Amino acid sequence: MRSNRGEELPEDFWIPISLDTNNITALSPFLVPQDHLGSSGIFYAMAGFMFFVFVVGTSINTLTIACTVKYKKLRSHLNYILVNLAVANLLVSCIGSFTACCSFSTRYFIFGALACKIEGFMATLGGMVSLWSLAVIAFERWLVICKPLGNFVFKPDHAIACCVFTWVFALIASLPPLFGWSRYIPEGLQCSCGPDWYTTNNKYNNESYVMFLFCFCFAVPFATIIFCYTQLLITLKMAAKAQAESASTQKAEKEVTRMVVLMVMGFLVCWLPYTTFALWVVNNRGQPFDLRLATIPSCFSKASAVYNPVIYVLFNKQFRSCMMMLLGMGGGEEESSTTQSVTEVSKVGPA
Repeated sequence: MRSNRGEELPEDFWIPISLDTNNITALSPFLVPQDHLGSSGIFYAMAGFMFFVFVVGTSINTLTIACTVKYKKLRSHLNYILVNLAVANLLVSCIGSFTACCSFSTRYFIFGALACKIEGFMATLGGMVSLWSLAVIAFERWLVICKPLGNFVFKPDHAIACCVFTWVFALIASLPPLFGWSRYIPEGLQCSCGPDWYTTNNKYNNESYVMFLFCFCFAVPFATIIFCYTQLLITLKMAAKAQAESASTQKAEKEVTRMVVLMVMGFLVCWLPYTTFALWVVNNRGQPFDLRLATIPSCFSKASAVYNPVIYVLFNKQFRSCMMMLLGMGGGEEESSTTQSVTEVSKVGPA
């Protein structure tokens, strides 16, 4: 196995393992199938998974947006944030998952270097909006249910401002690689694109960018989610204790506890593998790793386009009812969502 990485550093890609060649450009992921990185079965399996994410993610998120446009009763402040989440998920599934599906099926990134940069940027942008939207949802629930600001009322204007906030923060996180702070290149099995975690060239200063993403786009949102949902559970338990004889209050408390666990677990499944892998690569330069395993974190993050709407939308009874009616599969109104029930519970403070 040979590698002349000191003599040759391709501008648009980097395969972070030793290869039996003196001309790494001849094995460019934009030119030839990457069969030297894994078997055809692995590529086709990943293509199938990405196809599933593309079809299901696109369908559910499109339905979410269509239902909100059609049914006025869904146009609440919380649902505005859910629609913002759906738009971000749609961006990931339509661009990130679709291009990955096509590339895995051909075993190399068939769209070229420029498209790789565009796909990397758009998928990162959508992922960051999605991630920050999850934090905003947790923050909104904390404000509405725990009432830390007293009689402050969270209005649609506030929800829209929060949605704008998610896009601004996402742009801050996703634009730097287009301007030289890190770069967007093929990752894992070289069939999808993302920030460059691998190279140590000071030209890109990837280590600082990885730490920036970890702190700004994982640690802060995750801490926000944990704090807000912890406060939410404490408030609900106090309300349930004060209304120990109320079956509806006890039921709401159990439902929300289950939802909170699902939300936190969904967040970790989507983003913890990707974050952990990036930090491991940065802190273990030169250590060998299997590129097949390196592909898994990227696919998990793209699969958030499916996880998020399932947890945040399909478990919302009001949204689910409207989706059924839109598809001609349901008739009457269902009971309001768990989130709304919890809001009602929160109006009764502990004795």
